[in-house]
Amino acid sequence: MIVKKLAELGYSYTPASIKVLSFHAATRVGNLVFTSGQIPMLDGKAIKGKVGADIDIETAKKAAEICAFNCLRAAGAVVDIESIKRVVKVFGMVNVADGFDNTSEVINGCTDFLNKLFGENNTHVRSAVGMVLPSNFAVEIEMILSIE
Repeated sequence: MIVKKLAELGYSYTPASIKVLSFHAATRVGNLVFTSGQIPMLDGKAIKGKVGADIDIETAKKAAEICAFNCLRAAGAVVDIESIKRVVKVFGMVNVADGFDNTSEVINGCTDFLNKLFGENNTHVRSAVGMVLPSNFAVEIEMILSIE
């Protein structure tokens, strides 16, 4: 069902590799999956830049959506994503220009995507913070997921 819904939303799902440099894309502890921070990279293309200077909010929201998709791919490295019951927590980080403080609107790109995928009655808690991100990626997102 999740893979089918992803396809309906325009995403072709394949699980990520477990190994990323010297750490893992995700880990499972009991019925929870924790993902490493995922960047807005899809089909070899990255969304980079400071939100509020180099890129606009709509582009940043799309970056957050791609990060959310990549979190699901990361989870797929350790579990069958069809076993995901809900997203428990989203930690959204936004690469902000000086004076930009609308990080919540950017991370809505992630939340809106997850609500389309899992339903609005199955929503999550979250944080949306501004900072400098490595390699100038526009957004980075971590997730905690509950599985069956």
